[in-house]
Amino acid sequence: MEKFFLHNILGKMTGKAFSVQYWDGTVENYGTGKPRFKIIFYQPIPKSKLLKDISLALGEAYMDGIIDFEGDIQEIIETAYQGGDLLMSKKSFKGIKNLFSREKSSTSITQQKKDIQHHYDLGNDFYELWLDETLSYSCAYFKSAQDSLYQAQLQKIDHTLKKLQLKPGETLLDIGSGWGWLIIRAAQQYRVQSFGITLSEEQYKKTKERIEELGLTGQVGVEVADYRTLGERGKKFDKVVSVGMVEHVGYANLPKYYEAVSKLLTPGGLSLLHCITGQIEGPCNKWIQKYIFPGGYIPSIRQLISLLPDYDYHLIDVESLRLHYAQTLDHWARNFEKNVDTVRNKYGDRFVKMWRLYLNSCAASFRSSGLDIHQILFSKGLNNSLALTRDYLYH
Repeated sequence: MEKFFLHNILGKMTGKAFSVQYWDGTVENYGTGKPRFKIIFYQPIPKSKLLKDISLALGEAYMDGIIDFEGDIQEIIETAYQGGDLLMSKKSFKGIKNLFSREKSSTSITQQKKDIQHHYDLGNDFYELWLDETLSYSCAYFKSAQDSLYQAQLQKIDHTLKKLQLKPGETLLDIGSGWGWLIIRAAQQYRVQSFGITLSEEQYKKTKERIEELGLTGQVGVEVADYRTLGERGKKFDKVVSVGMVEHVGYANLPKYYEAVSKLLTPGGLSLLHCITGQIEGPCNKWIQKYIFPGGYIPSIRQLISLLPDYDYHLIDVESLRLHYAQTLDHWARNFEKNVDTVRNKYGDRFVKMWRLYLNSCAASFRSSGLDIHQILFSKGLNNSLALTRDYLYH
């Protein structure tokens, strides 16, 4: 029964020719032409598991060695998106459809910190293996395909800071400041007072080290804090930025995020929100939720923009960086594979498969699923002193 069920699903993947080796030794070819890749099933996957949640069933099967592949993992996933409506569509199975029902429960500060530390406190030595020298763990900005990852990450930081139109002496807050390179570069390039908050102890320690090493103590600060508590202290900033953090906030807490930013921004102040978006808002799939980003939620662009008027925010600029993130993930995936033996020795083979699947499936998703990433710039109230054109971004 499982074989017949899988055969029907895989037969819908018509994007590229491929072959499947089943657990009974039989090999089936799908599509026309020479197979581009091969999927190997060493054991059957219960139909009930696939119907309940296909992302979790297939993800765990790969991690556990029940299935494997020969060929490019990104090509396999992109083929599933391009031709496999039954496999990838939200409307195909009840289990898949339920993944995208809105989660309306608010995430507590304690739970938020626990979720963040699950992912970001794996150890700085792990992330140093495959990120660039800045330790930027967000979408880079490529001016050409030949740009190095390090160059593209600096370009992303500069592109972001330019949008904020910083002036010497202003104050900048980075909500979810990561390993700190944005607040450091803002201080160096624009002579502003910059401050970052994170819920990761590992990120906090590394950022503190960098600030001290660069002699920026007193100009750059960092703290382990939640955006909700910071907003209650009465401190104000001229500019507020958040890069790759709102995906951890959740559906119910999006208004709380905007409210906190409103408390933190001076009148007329600018805020830039950089985050992954979906065509339809909803939580991450169950495999990502369980193994990678507990509590992860992908808002839609319509959802993020629709909340702006509630806080007297005025939209200034929106930019999609979708293919920039696909290229960023390509770099991360290649760097990960270059250091895979080190990762395997420390964390084990199951961990390697988990992260390989995560990095490559994300790259494929940005290319083929409609997953996007946007930078949204808005002001608190009207601001009539901003640049009239975008020339300042490119000169």
